[in-house]
Amino acid sequence: MTLYEGKTGRKYRVESMETGEEVTRRLQALGLIEGTPLTLLNRKKRGALILYVRGTRLALGKDISSHILVKEELAE
Repeated sequence: MTLYEGKTGRKYRVESMETGEEVTRRLQALGLIEGTPLTLLNRKKRGALILYVRGTRLALGKDISSHILVKEELAE
């Protein structure tokens, strides 16, 4: 599933990023790489998502979040 399809309050793990090279490098610099756990905190009206990644909040637009593939983390 894509990150954009995720549900608020759930935890996911990044499987892959199908973004352009420049965007991928920027996301990696922000700590968002394959295997990174994240929590989807909020969804804004215009499609932006607020994530909790590595101890910080990060906002991503619909165009980027719809190209990041994630897998839901199962509750322990």
